[in-house]
Formats: sequence, C-alpha cells, structure tokens
Amino acid sequence: MFLRNCWYVAAWAGDLPDAGLLSRRILDQPVLLYRTSTGRPAALLDRCPHRLVPLSAGKRSGDLVRCGYHGMTFGPDGACVHIPGQSTIPPAAAATAFPVIERFGLIWIWLGEAAADAELIPEVPWLDSPGWAASRGYTHVAGDYRLLSDNLLDLSHENYIHQSTIGNEEEEPIADYPVRVSLDDKVVRAHRDMPDIVPPPFFRLLTGSDARIDRWQTAIWTAPAINMTDVGARPAGRRDGAALVSRILHLLTPETGCSTHYFWAHTRNFRQDDHQLTDQIIAAHYRTFDEDKEMIELQQKELDATGSSVPKFALRVDDAPLRARRQLTGLIREERETNGSVLAKRQTLLPRAETPSSVNA
Repeated sequence: MFLRNCWYVAAWAGDLPDAGLLSRRILDQPVLLYRTSTGRPAALLDRCPHRLVPLSAGKRSGDLVRCGYHGMTFGPDGACVHIPGQSTIPPAAAATAFPVIERFGLIWIWLGEAAADAELIPEVPWLDSPGWAASRGYTHVAGDYRLLSDNLLDLSHENYIHQSTIGNEEEEPIADYPVRVSLDDKVVRAHRDMPDIVPPPFFRLLTGSDARIDRWQTAIWTAPAINMTDVGARPAGRRDGAALVSRILHLLTPETGCSTHYFWAHTRNFRQDDHQLTDQIIAAHYRTFDEDKEMIELQQKELDATGSSVPKFALRVDDAPLRARRQLTGLIREERETNGSVLAKRQTLLPRAETPSSVNA
C-alpha cells in the first residue's frame, strides 16, 4: 500500500515547536517531531524501546526526550543517554531515529529501510522562490491517500462539488473539454484548455473581473503522492498580456491505510505582496478542500463497508487516475523486490514545455 524508500512531508516547517513535541502518525507508524536548540529538525519513533510507551507521553528537556514511564532519556539521534537507577545502558536501549530534512518550508521524513538520499526530495521551489507568493494550509482526511490523488488527477468533478469556488456552471462542464494525458519519466500529466469561459468565483477573486477568460489546467502526479495543479488564466482571446499562473501543491502523506495528511499550498506569480489576497485564497481553499474531504470520506466509508475498490468501471475521466494507480502499484512491487529506492532523483512537477502555462507564463 505504501512506497517506503522515499520522502514524505511530515509537517510545515512552522509546525515544529521550539520547545515542545509534535506527535503524528505517518505510514501507520507513530512519529515524534521536534526542533533542536540549533534549529535542526529531529524525528524519533514515538515509542520507548523499553515498554513501548509513547515518548510523547513524557517530557522534553532541551534536546533530550524523557520517557514518562521509567525516565529513560534519549537524544535526537535516538541514543539513550540516561537510565535512572543504573549506569549501564544496554545496547538495545535506543529509540529509532528517522532522517529528516527541512527544505522548501517543509519538513521531509524518510521512513524506508534503504539509505536516505536528499536528492530524492521532490522539487517544489515555488513555495519559497522570488516572484511567487504562497498560501499554505493543512487538511486531515479520513480517506486513503490514493483516493485523493484520483480526485486531483480528475478535475471534471469541479462542476459538481465546487460550484461555489473553482467550478463552472453545469452549462460549461469541464469534462466536455478534451483532456490530454501523458506518462513521462514516471510523471502523469492531464492537461485541459478551456477557452472563452465564464470565470468561476475563485477566478473572479484572482482577476478582479467578471469578464470571460481563457483558462487552462494541468493536473500533475508523481510518486508516492506528490500532486500539483498548474492553472493559468488570461482575458478571453488575448495573447498579448501576462497570464495569471497558479501552481497549487497537494502533498499527500498517508497517516494510515485509510487516512491522510493533506499539506497544500496555492502559489501564484501575481499580486505577490497582496497579503489580503493571500488570506482570501487560504479561506477559499479550506472551503474547496473541505468539499473534497467530504466526498473522499464518503467513498472511504463505503469501501470499508463493502471491501470493494474503485472505480467499479472506468470512464474517460479515469484515464489519468488509473495511470497513476498502475504506476504506483508497479513501483511498490519493484521496491519490495529490490529493497531500494525506485524513484528518479530530483523529481520535478514542472509542466511539459508545450503546455500553455509554461509557454506563456
């Protein structure tokens, strides 16, 4: 179910407390996260090696974590540095430490058995690059992370779930605009051009106008569950003005087999200093992703009740989701056979060169 020898987002960088501890379940393992006195992130298995009590039930003292049951104390590398009542520390008295790296304003964690390779962290530079502004958020979803990737690769649902935010009226169904799906270097892309359409509410917020627009979007996926929606718009029929481009990141980290940490960010190349717009985008995305959350959780309840799988049959809009599912399944199988990493270094979510968003941005 999970690809393990790869990096997952464990938290936004700002989520790590300077003095406290953050407990979070990732790939069905309890993880304890904190930031040391030097500012470096640290991650331990949230389980004392002695009697398996969660370390998060204990206390932190400087860079050390003390178990709340018998007072065993561990450093950020997992080494036990103190056991009350004895001077000898058994070799087995070590907590499991996980590699963590802070990059792009995110805390990335490696839970695999193969050696962690920083070159395998996906490239998402828009989060902290000049010329881009980011609206960040987090949503917890009681659903399989693969259902969320399905949802993000098939954006035809916008007309029906998101009419108050990013969807067009039913008279302009997104599914009627042809989608071009490709699989290249283990990256799935599903691109649509939607010329001369009425701007949905969210696009009216971005453009400040009710005028019709030429809109395009590319849904992009790479393993294990890194998604981006590359979106652009300009006044209908105009090719002489700069496009308003947004790159919306959806970084999915499985909590369990049926629940997901959904880290998201809307990055934009326009009105970067408009802090009010940044806040409005955050509020709009919480509404939008809560609508997705509701639909995903309804699916998950039925999957749990029936033991079935989806889709029960394939529609045209299922092309990209099914390609990503097959790609992920193959990578998980390959990883089990090789016990190593099966991903390409420097994974990129950049749109293909021929898409309008990269040609005209």
